[in-house]
Amino acid sequence: MKLIEEVLEFENRKMSNMSTSDRVAASREAKSLVLRINEIYKETKDAELMDLMKRLTEKKRRIEKRLKGMPDLT
Repeated sequence: MKLIEEVLEFENRKMSNMSTSDRVAASREAKSLVLRINEIYKETKDAELMDLMKRLTEKKRRIEKRLKGMPDLT
């Protein structure tokens, strides 16, 4: 499937040295991929698709954590 290839390509992409706009775009792309996988998962209940969604969500969380930055401790 083309969607699975897109997901694997996204997972293997380097996330270091990204600008803020690159991080925002990557986060949006991850969300889009998760939603597309979810539509297929609803019909098939395939465990592999669930694993893909979990991995993508984890990567998305890491990206968003960097976007939010360090909290102020003042």
